[in-house]
Amino acid sequence: MPTTSVVQILTECIAPVIVISGVGLVLLSIANRYGRAIDRARFIMRELQNSEANTRHLEEQLRHTHQRARLLRGSMIFGSLSIFFVTLMILSLFAEQVLQAHFDFVALPFFAACLISLVISIYYSIRDITLSLTALELEISSVQPGGGAPAKP
Repeated sequence: MPTTSVVQILTECIAPVIVISGVGLVLLSIANRYGRAIDRARFIMRELQNSEANTRHLEEQLRHTHQRARLLRGSMIFGSLSIFFVTLMILSLFAEQVLQAHFDFVALPFFAACLISLVISIYYSIRDITLSLTALELEISSVQPGGGAPAKP
């Protein structure tokens, strides 16, 4: 196999690896948020076990935190699927180059599935961010005099 052929194969197969790197960074961020949500849920459960008063408020916080963890889990699953599909796309591009055949009908659907999975992952992440603000407002309302919600800008 000539050197130019090897370089062409590597060029076509390595370019999509950038997608893996980018999605990996997004997954790292989501995994950190997921870990914090799990830690927060455990803390609230300990508070519920040790507290006689204000359990309704703690249960509400726990419900929000559990919902956040579920959203973040979904985001991580779809982010991982995105990496899986881009990996399959790379394999199909590699096979296309090695076999010198044109299997665009294989690589393109994998790329589309990668992008769709990434969009769903980001959607779940945005929903978590929105819900985290709701959970914070709930917590703030429990410490404010009168238990009222904070004023919205």
